[in-house]
Amino acid sequence: MKKRSLKSPISRLMTLALFGLLAMGACKSKKKVVEAAPAPAPVEEPAPAPVEAAPTAEEVAVGKLENYFSAVANASSVQSANSSIQEALSMFSNQNTPVLIVIHEENGIKDYDEPTTIVKYLNYLKDTKKNLNFISDVRLDGSGRITELELRRR
Repeated sequence: MKKRSLKSPISRLMTLALFGLLAMGACKSKKKVVEAAPAPAPVEEPAPAPVEAAPTAEEVAVGKLENYFSAVANASSVQSANSSIQEALSMFSNQNTPVLIVIHEENGIKDYDEPTTIVKYLNYLKDTKKNLNFISDVRLDGSGRITELELRRR
């Protein structure tokens, strides 16, 4: 009588172990799966401080002049408007400094309203109590006084 080898518990165990090893060895990659190490946190370098250029003389003049225009237009009395006008006039080379108001621009060609002087324009602001224009260009002389002013509608 011949004994079958598959019926013994040892041969069954060996057969299962052999199939298990073959199944494990059949993997395409033999590398162990390793959890990826988290990327190191990026070191934030402080951004270089933005270099703020000092405002130019034109920018300073425009800022002051816009404040004077608002003060004249919004003055509560004629006396306070007149004192603001006198302070504003100190920024100009003379009282007849031309003020040009751009009413239209196309292809770099500007059309101006009738030219006026700074004294007339400041008195206009005092009378109408409306500041409808903003400063688009300022020309200064060597001493920092305004020699020409160009305005535009808001």
